[in-house]
Amino acid sequence: MDVEFFLNGEARAVAAGETLLDLLAALGRDPRTVAVEKNGAIVPRSEYGAAPLAAGDRIEIVHFVQGG
Repeated sequence: MDVEFFLNGEARAVAAGETLLDLLAALGRDPRTVAVEKNGAIVPRSEYGAAPLAAGDRIEIVHFVQGG
């Protein structure tokens, strides 16, 4: 069964039981280079693997960019 949620404002679906860490892997993002907000609260990086996605969640992912 799929779980529908919003990622950076766009509707998405993943398999039930997927976590933020699974989502980042599917997106090809290194967890060390992003900040993740779930339903308005910043999720500590150490909790990505224990944070399941639920129907209706609003996820915002921001990646860090180096420059000079």
